[in-house]
Amino acid sequence: MSENYTALYEQHKKAGASFTDFGGWQMPLKYESELAEHHAVRQAAGLFDLSHMGEVWVTGPEAAAFLDYALVGKLSAIADGKAKYSLICNGDGGIIDDLITYRRGPEKFLVVPNAGNAKVVAAALSERAAGFDVVVEDASAETSLIAVQGPLAETILLRLVPAEQHSLVTELKYYAAVEVTISGQELLLARTGYTGEDGFEIYVPNADAPSLWEEFLEAGEGHGLIPAGLAARDSLRLEAGMPLYGNELSRHVNAYAAGLGPVVALSKEGDFVGKEALAAIKAAGVGSTIGQKLVGLKGAGRRAARGHYSVLKDGSLIGEVTSGQPSPTLGYPVALAYVDVEHSGVGTVVDVDLRGKAEPFEVVPLPFYKRSK
Repeated sequence: MSENYTALYEQHKKAGASFTDFGGWQMPLKYESELAEHHAVRQAAGLFDLSHMGEVWVTGPEAAAFLDYALVGKLSAIADGKAKYSLICNGDGGIIDDLITYRRGPEKFLVVPNAGNAKVVAAALSERAAGFDVVVEDASAETSLIAVQGPLAETILLRLVPAEQHSLVTELKYYAAVEVTISGQELLLARTGYTGEDGFEIYVPNADAPSLWEEFLEAGEGHGLIPAGLAARDSLRLEAGMPLYGNELSRHVNAYAAGLGPVVALSKEGDFVGKEALAAIKAAGVGSTIGQKLVGLKGAGRRAARGHYSVLKDGSLIGEVTSGQPSPTLGYPVALAYVDVEHSGVGTVVDVDLRGKAEPFEVVPLPFYKRSK
């Protein structure tokens, strides 16, 4: 059993959560029904504890230039108040983590890595900071993160924010952040998420997290808001075609095979870690003409493919499933898989070895589910 508990552990326990180890943290897997939690996020709203995620502040006169060097994207191009999805890679192009970076001022950025990678990313950034006029500060241990996701997320949030700040919330664009006041405290609010729905993520000091959690549950009464665990988060992100580090992404995977080529800014000025390797990988046609590519698969039957199941074409091994389960929203099995590029075209029918029985799946466009706006 892991020894890391979020500041909201007692709230989860009180709500009857089943716990699981995730990235070294004890996290709620589900409360009563993962299916009910999934549907609540699609139809109303779900409340998530994301406090296992990391928060690394990068500040200083050369913060933007440093992040351009440390990450594969052009972080200096982020406008103040906006955010950008990016990758931190090894010298060989392998993915250390995928992360979101928020610009909070000319010389101030917040980098948010995934749970199990938070310390690794903070260490890599500190190491890469040599020679740059920047300060890298890992604030993960004292920061909690609460997310409200779903079509009614904005309605619920507006019940907690003062009337004079309502426009800050309603006018906030996707992948942007702003300071708002909740219960007299100024908190960082981001319009981001990992569910395929509209939603918000709120950064809060650990000491204030339990009261904020309870306030959200109270504000969500009558709006269908329920707490949601990692099981629902996983089925939601899979329907939205979003990769999970450790499943679709790893140090053995590159951005081009993962379909994340557009995230890599090979044209930005100067060098960055992994640039030479990634340029060579792209030039070789990896993910387009050679190697494997991440695709979406739709099951023709009722049985679901699961991670590590083999993907076959005419009986020959052509790939492997990375994530898969029945889609609660769509009513059929969906999966993400790496397959040989020659069998990656939309409409291609392949088989997945479901414990000794070959079941047909079809390559379909991603995401599987897209919300109507």
